[in-house]
Amino acid sequence: MANVTRKPSKAKSRSRRAANQRIKQSLNLIECPNCHTKKLPHKVCGNCGHYGGKDILNLSKD
Repeated sequence: MANVTRKPSKAKSRSRRAANQRIKQSLNLIECPNCHTKKLPHKVCGNCGHYGGKDILNLSKD
């Protein structure tokens, strides 16, 4: 197995972390048509459990 020959510089690692942070911040959230909260596209809503007009998770609020 190969050994690391040089330690990555602070600038290199911090630049990589900053790029990943930008990706996380630019998530395209959409509004759930059922409960009107923000959710990821093509995913079941975590608040009400609906997806595609159907109740998938059967989350009922009492």
